[in-house]
Amino acid sequence: MSFKEALNSGKFTVTAEAGPPKGTDIKKIVHECELLKGKVDAVNVTDNQSAVMRISSTSFCKIILDMGLEPILQMTCRDRNRIGLQSDLLGASILGIKNVLCMTGDHPNAGDHKEAKTVYDIESAQLLRVVDGLNNGKDMMGNDLQGATDFFQGAVVTPEANPIEPQLMKFEKKIDAGANFFQTQAIYDIDKFKEFMSHARKFPVKVLAGLVLLKSAGMANFMNKFVPGINVPAELIGELKEAGKEKALDAGIDIMARHIKQLKDENICDGVHIMAIGAEDKVPEIMERAGLL
Repeated sequence: MSFKEALNSGKFTVTAEAGPPKGTDIKKIVHECELLKGKVDAVNVTDNQSAVMRISSTSFCKIILDMGLEPILQMTCRDRNRIGLQSDLLGASILGIKNVLCMTGDHPNAGDHKEAKTVYDIESAQLLRVVDGLNNGKDMMGNDLQGATDFFQGAVVTPEANPIEPQLMKFEKKIDAGANFFQTQAIYDIDKFKEFMSHARKFPVKVLAGLVLLKSAGMANFMNKFVPGINVPAELIGELKEAGKEKALDAGIDIMARHIKQLKDENICDGVHIMAIGAEDKVPEIMERAGLL
C-alpha cells in the first residue's frame, strides 16, 4: 500500500525521518534508508532542518523513491517565494513524489547561516491551499496548469504546547486549508496527548504522533529548556539517569518502544513518526521492541 492508502485503511502507520547530509556523501543515509525497506510505510525527508543548509529534500526524495521507499517531501516557506514553492512542487510531482508536508520553517537564527534573508512570502496554511490548488489544476493566481498534481498533503501540530488553544486554532485552520494528515511535534506525555486527540478526532484527518529518540538525560533537559512545545516528564529523565551514560540510549529506545505500543494498543492515534536524529539505524530495533515487526 501507498502511504495514503495505509493511513486511510486504518493500518497503524509508521514513518521515519531522514535528514539529508551537509555535503554530497550520502553513503550513510542511503544505508540507513535501506534498513527501513519493508518496515516503514514512508520516509519523511527534511528540508534544511533547523535552518541548517543541506542537500535539498526533493533530490533525496527522488533517490529513496528509486530505492523502493515512499518519500514524504518536507517543504518550508522560509527559503522560497510563492513562485519558487509552486515550481518546486511541480518538479517534485513529475519526479513521482506524491506526499508533501507543508511547514513554515525555522528562522535562520537557529541555523548555520544566521545572516540569510528569510522569505516567508506565505506560511504553512497558505502553502496547503497552494497544494490544493495545484491538485485541482490551478496555480496560486488561478491560472490553468498543463496537468495537475496529485499530492497527499500534510501539516504539523504541537499537542503539548502551553497554552494549547493557539495550536488548536492553527490545527483547524490547516484542516480548512486542505491538510489530510498531521505529524506532531515530539510528544512524551501520553495522557496530555490523549486530550489533544479527543479534539482531533472530531475532524476527518489522520494524526501521526511524533516521537524523538531520547539518548540521554542531558538531551531531555536541553529539549525541555530550549525547544518550545516539548515537555519530557521528570520520571522519564529519571529513567535515563538511572540507566547511566553507557545504557542511556538503550533506555531511550525502550521508552519510545513503550510509547509506540501504548499508542497502538489503545488506538490513540493513526500511527507514529519516528525521529531518531542521528541514530536512524536504531529504527528497526525500536519497531521490533514495540511489537511492530
